[in-house]
Amino acid sequence: MSVSKSDLLKQLSRTYPNLLKKDLLKIFDIFLKEIKIALKNGERVELRGWGVFYQKTQKSRNSRNPKTSETVYTPEKKKINFKMSKELFELVNEK
Repeated sequence: MSVSKSDLLKQLSRTYPNLLKKDLLKIFDIFLKEIKIALKNGERVELRGWGVFYQKTQKSRNSRNPKTSETVYTPEKKKINFKMSKELFELVNEK
């Protein structure tokens, strides 16, 4: 089962019935936007009890196209990694 943004907003509106849905949407969008901006600037985003998002640089390399076996140059790129907290790990693994 996957959880979509609309599912999260529905749950938030049930949890906080005194807030308008449009306000919850705005708060949620600001939250996600700030995480994106921090990651774009190379900063680390830590959410206590949840985990850490951080940026890592993947070196350039020569890779292979599996269909044609042709060698292809892959330039250096940045990727986002996530490391879950110990609490989330224990919750997911039911320890």
